[in-house]
Amino acid sequence: MDGLAGFLLAGVALTGSPGPATLSLTATGAAFGTRRSLAYGAGITLGMLAVMALTASGVVAVVLALPGLAPLVTVLAALYFLYLAFRIAAAPPLSEANSDTAAPSFTAGFALSLVNPKGYAAMAALFSGFALLPQQPAVDAGLKIGLLFLVIAAVNIAWLLAGSGLTGLFRDPRSNRIVNLVFAVLLLASLAAAIKW
Repeated sequence: MDGLAGFLLAGVALTGSPGPATLSLTATGAAFGTRRSLAYGAGITLGMLAVMALTASGVVAVVLALPGLAPLVTVLAALYFLYLAFRIAAAPPLSEANSDTAAPSFTAGFALSLVNPKGYAAMAALFSGFALLPQQPAVDAGLKIGLLFLVIAAVNIAWLLAGSGLTGLFRDPRSNRIVNLVFAVLLLASLAAAIKW
């Protein structure tokens, strides 16, 4: 298992760097707190399992090789992220009166992972750039999926907790508006950067 340390470091760097999933998870943690954001975080994490399986199996490469499909997928992903950025930017300040506002769901987190271009680019780099068990490709893919799942879960928990630490800013209307707009802009910027990959 030569290259395990490099694979794990690359995994932390690629999945832990700011991107659409991590920024939306941080914003959700800030807006709704840790407990109410767990389902969304679980959706993002398990959605990445699906992304890993699709990438490792070659399905993504086949789909994107079909003429005209890559631009269509990119446009659909961009529309979903525009919707998320709008929801973040327009979210009202937290108060006891609106504490029953629904936090993003497990399904929303799962869907975000499935349309996140950075996720696919990161998984493609990790699966093609490292061979942990080169003589056993199926075991190699399974090992990478298991290790990356643990890395992604830890990274997502860290981003969620970081966001939850900002919850106090979401109670003041002025601070809430500023933080919401910053997160929305960062989400759109991360999307633009991911599409360029």
